[in-house]
Amino acid sequence: MSGLYLGPGLYPEQFLRPTVEFLLQSQRGSGDIPWFEGGHTDPWDHVEAAMGLSIGGELAAAERAYAWLQARQLDDGSWWAAYRGDIAENRGRRETNFVAYVAAGVWHHYLISEDREFLLRCWPMVQRAVAFVLAQQTEYGEIHWAVDAAGRSLEDALITGCSSIYKSLECAINIAHAVRSPRPDWVLARSRLGAALREAPERFDRTWASKSRYSMDWFYPILTGVLQGGAARTRLAARWEAFVETGLGCRCVVEEPWVTVAESCELVMALLAAGDHARAVELYSWLHRWRSSDGAYWTGYQFVEDLLWPEEKPTWTAAAILLAADALTGHTAASTLFTRVDLPASDAARHRANRSKPIL
Repeated sequence: MSGLYLGPGLYPEQFLRPTVEFLLQSQRGSGDIPWFEGGHTDPWDHVEAAMGLSIGGELAAAERAYAWLQARQLDDGSWWAAYRGDIAENRGRRETNFVAYVAAGVWHHYLISEDREFLLRCWPMVQRAVAFVLAQQTEYGEIHWAVDAAGRSLEDALITGCSSIYKSLECAINIAHAVRSPRPDWVLARSRLGAALREAPERFDRTWASKSRYSMDWFYPILTGVLQGGAARTRLAARWEAFVETGLGCRCVVEEPWVTVAESCELVMALLAAGDHARAVELYSWLHRWRSSDGAYWTGYQFVEDLLWPEEKPTWTAAAILLAADALTGHTAASTLFTRVDLPASDAARHRANRSKPIL
């Protein structure tokens, strides 16, 4: 199916209910949500899937997902990069953007559920996760992408990863405000990270080849609020032709003839954040040809060889479909999470003051 055009108040609940059911059926009894049956679970994509459950009204299932994370948080506030069931499968590293994302998920769920008890239960987990992440921030503002098994910093930074952390810090600041425990140090850290992303490109991709070939490096600074207004629209225009295949979606990698559903959904939200509603609606309408009969979505489509690739239907792709639909229609109270920056008034003023200070 294609041609599903969404707008405010037009959330297609019946159409997307099988997608929610797919997420419910993918969740294990312990609460974790693996990529697919037999696959591993990573903290970032697990949170993304939990967001999909919240949008679908499955609040108890989403809360089981966050409880699973809380029970497995390590002493330093982090999680391992991957789990197989309840066992850590990848103990080689702990990635900062994976760890930070729990704040985005917790705030997203609270916006929908308005459950203050849930927020208070998760607050210690969020505090510890943010402490782990900010321990990896350098004097220049960027945040190292990971630590190794021994806790040593892996000293380089990713534009996509740091952009994701930037949004997660916004959510963490909102959580802190909501539980009446404001954290001005988090506001400062977020401001410094944003300055590095906007003004110090040399601090990223220092020890490996540039990741600019990936579409996420192109639109994540917009999706997460690092760039707004005219700067966001200029960035989108600069590489639109390189990454977007009309009628199909957004490429994952610029040189590969492969469009992916999750990146396309994230680009939909980035377009909304930049004020380009028409192209967001159009892009989202292309994606449902990659929908399976069970409501799940295939990862992507290789358009030169005319095949679905890989033959996987990830939970995080289903969740991205739900997040983009919510953003387009305003279905839930969390619908604008990725389309606007929303800081508490006092912290927003502090952020503006911090932005006027030079980066170290």
